[in-house]
Amino acid sequence: MKTKHTLESLKLDGKVVFVRADLNVPIKDGKITDETRIQASMQTIEYLLMKNCTVLLTSHLGRPKGGFEEKYSLKPVATRIQEILHEPVVYVKDCIGEEVHKAIQQYKGQAAVLVLENLRFYPEEEKNDADFARKLSEHADFYVNDAFGTAHRAHASTHGIVAHLPSAPGFLLKKEIDYLGSVFQNPKRPLITVLGGSKVSSKLSVLKALLEASDKVLVGGGMAFTFFKAQGLEIGKSLCEDDFLTEAKNLMNQYGEKLVLPVDARISQAVSEGQSVQVVSCSEIPADMLGVDIGPATEKLYLSHLKSAQTVLWNGPMGIFEIAEFALGTKRICEGMANLKNCVTIVGGGDSVAAVNQMGYDDKMSHISTGGGASLEFLEGKTLPGVAALM
Repeated sequence: MKTKHTLESLKLDGKVVFVRADLNVPIKDGKITDETRIQASMQTIEYLLMKNCTVLLTSHLGRPKGGFEEKYSLKPVATRIQEILHEPVVYVKDCIGEEVHKAIQQYKGQAAVLVLENLRFYPEEEKNDADFARKLSEHADFYVNDAFGTAHRAHASTHGIVAHLPSAPGFLLKKEIDYLGSVFQNPKRPLITVLGGSKVSSKLSVLKALLEASDKVLVGGGMAFTFFKAQGLEIGKSLCEDDFLTEAKNLMNQYGEKLVLPVDARISQAVSEGQSVQVVSCSEIPADMLGVDIGPATEKLYLSHLKSAQTVLWNGPMGIFEIAEFALGTKRICEGMANLKNCVTIVGGGDSVAAVNQMGYDDKMSHISTGGGASLEFLEGKTLPGVAALM
């Protein structure tokens, strides 16, 4: 990724730096339940502190309806960052205006992190309001975007602010673009894509792009059953998008053996915990059952493809992994990727990341993307406004 500036090229020493991070983490009863995104931002924050910068750090959190809401406050995030850094972190009750000005005056010229309040408390943020963008920028010397998860949206804090300050990507944003970009630009081959999830419709554009780029695309999850029905197979009560049957048939005809479908499935009577599971061929799903996971023969087939890979991109679980009885296929793919040697393994956002973290393989992957929608749009070849602004 060629941006106008890099973090290393900016003369940051002792300056005030506005950092747009993606700290949109799940919080329950005031406690953060998954801090993956916070940890992913720490490299940029620590680099700026090493440069003696006053860091103005902010983000979205949840979807407030307008104005301050306690449950969407970034205060718990500020507390957790202080625990990670073992240094004082200042929580500021606003993201623009007098509160921010006072805090900066107190800490300017010092290595300090000021966590500004949730940008979404202002409707002007998502409208990319020019005056709001100016207000965000007015106390800073530089702007750093480290929020890949929202780079596909043109908001005041990801797009409009760039007009006012010298700007650069943070280390996380640069890493995301470099890794995901390598899938198309110059991958080590064979490039194997594992694509799961529930619907063809939500991933149709990315599926086409990845079929063009990949040596093989291994399909799992609910989307597989749309392909089976397009072949005239009985799928019982399994998830299917009838509007996409023709498209599914066309993809199978166009890409042939490059598009690899499951050969067996785990099936059940209902989607709930404690259900018994049967394994059947994908041509033998009873009318009163539904597919909930890929089967053991498919696991073996997919793992044999993965063993030959030099690059693996995974987006979307193989089954309903949130339920233990239906999680085995997803776990086997996790294990297979984790055990690959001399292979670049990329997990491309969303439920795949949740699965990798839940199953304890996060530290075995080359790169885990923090962006769900952003990852998919980037892999489709779309221009991300938050990235384009830095060019």
